[in-house]
Amino acid sequence: MTDHTIRPAVAADVPEVKAVVDAAFSPYVERIGVVPVPMEADHAANVAEGKVFVAEEPGTGRVTGLVVVEPYEDHLYLDIVAVRPEVHGTGLGRRLLEFVEAHARALGLPEIRLYTNAMMWENQKIYPRFGYEVAERRVTGPYDRIHYRKRLR
Repeated sequence: MTDHTIRPAVAADVPEVKAVVDAAFSPYVERIGVVPVPMEADHAANVAEGKVFVAEEPGTGRVTGLVVVEPYEDHLYLDIVAVRPEVHGTGLGRRLLEFVEAHARALGLPEIRLYTNAMMWENQKIYPRFGYEVAERRVTGPYDRIHYRKRLR
Protein backbone atom coordinates (compact mmCIF):
# COMPACT_ATOMS: atom_id res chain seq x y z
CA MET A 1 0.00 0.00 0.00
CA THR A 2 1.17 3.47 -0.80
CA ASP A 3 2.45 5.79 1.93
CA HIS A 4 1.62 9.03 0.13
CA THR A 5 0.77 12.04 2.26
CA ILE A 6 -2.68 13.46 1.54
CA ARG A 7 -3.12 17.13 2.29
CA PRO A 8 -5.27 20.09 1.24
CA ALA A 9 -4.04 21.60 -2.03
CA VAL A 10 -2.63 25.13 -2.07
CA ALA A 11 -2.45 27.65 -4.91
CA ALA A 12 1.08 26.53 -5.85
CA ASP A 13 -0.33 23.03 -6.54
CA VAL A 14 -2.71 24.16 -9.30
CA PRO A 15 -0.34 23.33 -12.22
CA GLU A 16 0.24 19.84 -10.77
CA VAL A 17 -3.49 19.37 -10.15
CA LYS A 18 -4.16 20.15 -13.81
CA ALA A 19 -1.32 17.84 -14.91
CA VAL A 20 -2.64 14.92 -12.84
CA VAL A 21 -6.22 15.40 -14.04
CA ASP A 22 -5.13 15.70 -17.67
CA ALA A 23 -2.91 12.60 -17.41
CA ALA A 24 -5.70 10.59 -15.79
CA PHE A 25 -8.54 11.64 -18.10
CA SER A 26 -6.95 12.35 -21.51
CA PRO A 27 -6.96 8.65 -22.49
CA TYR A 28 -10.78 8.78 -22.40
CA VAL A 29 -11.20 11.65 -24.88
CA GLU A 30 -11.14 9.40 -27.93
CA ARG A 31 -13.24 6.68 -26.31
CA ILE A 32 -16.12 8.91 -25.17
CA GLY A 33 -15.84 11.39 -28.01
CA VAL A 34 -15.80 14.50 -25.82
CA VAL A 35 -13.42 16.03 -23.32
CA PRO A 36 -14.20 14.63 -19.86
CA VAL A 37 -15.65 17.28 -17.55
CA PRO A 38 -12.78 17.05 -15.00
CA MET A 39 -10.34 18.27 -17.67
CA GLU A 40 -12.36 21.47 -18.03
CA ALA A 41 -12.76 22.15 -14.30
CA ASP A 42 -11.60 25.42 -12.78
CA HIS A 43 -8.81 23.87 -10.73
CA ALA A 44 -7.67 27.19 -9.26
CA ALA A 45 -11.18 27.92 -7.98
CA ASN A 46 -11.56 24.40 -6.58
CA VAL A 47 -8.24 24.72 -4.75
CA ALA A 48 -9.16 28.18 -3.44
CA GLU A 49 -12.49 26.81 -2.18
CA GLY A 50 -10.74 24.01 -0.25
CA LYS A 51 -12.24 21.21 -2.35
CA VAL A 52 -8.97 19.65 -3.55
CA PHE A 53 -6.79 17.22 -1.60
CA VAL A 54 -3.53 16.05 -3.17
CA ALA A 55 -1.45 12.93 -2.63
CA GLU A 56 2.29 13.60 -2.48
CA GLU A 57 4.79 10.96 -3.48
CA PRO A 58 7.03 9.98 -0.58
CA GLY A 59 10.46 11.57 -0.72
CA THR A 60 9.78 13.79 -3.72
CA GLY A 61 6.67 15.75 -2.79
CA ARG A 62 5.43 15.25 -6.36
CA VAL A 63 1.65 15.23 -6.68
CA THR A 64 0.63 11.86 -8.11
CA GLY A 65 -3.06 11.77 -7.26
CA LEU A 66 -5.91 13.87 -5.96
CA VAL A 67 -9.55 14.10 -5.07
CA VAL A 68 -12.00 16.96 -5.42
CA VAL A 69 -14.85 16.82 -2.93
CA GLU A 70 -17.74 19.06 -1.98
CA PRO A 71 -19.81 18.67 1.18
CA TYR A 72 -23.58 19.00 1.02
CA GLU A 73 -26.10 18.80 3.83
CA ASP A 74 -26.72 15.07 3.42
CA HIS A 75 -23.68 13.74 1.54
CA LEU A 76 -20.12 14.32 0.38
CA TYR A 77 -19.91 14.65 -3.38
CA LEU A 78 -16.76 13.10 -4.85
CA ASP A 79 -16.33 15.20 -7.96
CA ILE A 80 -12.93 13.99 -9.18
CA VAL A 81 -10.57 11.21 -8.27
CA ALA A 82 -7.43 11.13 -10.41
CA VAL A 83 -4.18 9.20 -10.31
CA ARG A 84 -1.25 9.53 -12.67
CA PRO A 85 -1.16 6.48 -14.98
CA GLU A 86 2.39 5.58 -13.94
CA VAL A 87 1.27 4.92 -10.36
CA HIS A 88 -1.73 2.73 -11.22
CA GLY A 89 -1.64 -0.48 -9.24
CA THR A 90 0.26 0.98 -6.28
CA GLY A 91 -2.76 1.36 -3.98
CA LEU A 92 -2.96 5.13 -4.33
CA GLY A 93 -6.52 5.04 -5.68
CA ARG A 94 -7.58 2.91 -2.70
CA ARG A 95 -5.83 5.31 -0.33
CA LEU A 96 -7.65 8.28 -1.90
CA LEU A 97 -11.04 6.56 -1.63
CA GLU A 98 -10.31 5.69 2.00
CA PHE A 99 -9.38 9.33 2.61
CA VAL A 100 -12.70 10.48 1.11
CA GLU A 101 -14.61 8.09 3.35
CA ALA A 102 -12.74 9.29 6.45
CA HIS A 103 -13.32 12.91 5.40
CA ALA A 104 -17.07 12.30 5.02
CA ARG A 105 -17.20 10.66 8.44
CA ALA A 106 -15.25 13.54 10.00
CA LEU A 107 -17.82 15.95 8.55
CA GLY A 108 -20.63 13.80 9.97
CA LEU A 109 -22.01 13.01 6.53
CA PRO A 110 -23.81 9.68 6.05
CA GLU A 111 -23.16 9.13 2.36
CA ILE A 112 -20.70 9.69 -0.50
CA ARG A 113 -22.01 10.27 -4.02
CA LEU A 114 -20.19 10.33 -7.34
CA TYR A 115 -20.74 9.62 -10.99
CA THR A 116 -18.66 8.29 -13.83
CA ASN A 117 -19.08 8.26 -17.57
CA ALA A 118 -20.61 4.98 -18.75
CA MET A 119 -17.78 4.66 -21.28
CA MET A 120 -15.22 4.58 -18.45
CA TRP A 121 -15.97 0.93 -17.80
CA GLU A 122 -12.87 0.45 -15.63
CA ASN A 123 -14.57 2.58 -12.97
CA GLN A 124 -17.66 0.37 -13.06
CA LYS A 125 -15.45 -2.44 -11.76
CA ILE A 126 -13.63 -0.33 -9.17
CA TYR A 127 -16.39 1.51 -7.30
CA PRO A 128 -18.50 -1.55 -6.38
CA ARG A 129 -15.38 -3.17 -4.87
CA PHE A 130 -15.25 -0.24 -2.45
CA GLY A 131 -18.87 -0.50 -1.41
CA TYR A 132 -20.45 1.90 -3.91
CA GLU A 133 -23.80 0.95 -5.40
CA VAL A 134 -25.42 2.19 -8.57
CA ALA A 135 -28.08 4.77 -7.77
CA GLU A 136 -29.10 5.63 -11.32
CA ARG A 137 -27.97 6.10 -14.89
CA ARG A 138 -28.69 9.45 -16.50
CA VAL A 139 -27.81 11.16 -19.78
CA THR A 140 -26.91 14.84 -19.49
CA GLY A 141 -26.08 16.42 -22.83
CA PRO A 142 -23.32 14.36 -24.45
CA TYR A 143 -22.55 12.54 -21.17
CA ASP A 144 -24.01 9.13 -20.28
CA ARG A 145 -23.33 8.87 -16.55
CA ILE A 146 -23.66 6.19 -13.93
CA HIS A 147 -24.33 7.65 -10.49
CA TYR A 148 -23.03 5.81 -7.43
CA ARG A 149 -23.50 6.20 -3.73
CA LYS A 150 -21.94 4.70 -0.64
CA ARG A 151 -23.82 4.81 2.62
CA LEU A 152 -21.55 5.07 5.62
CA ARG A 153 -22.43 3.12 8.73
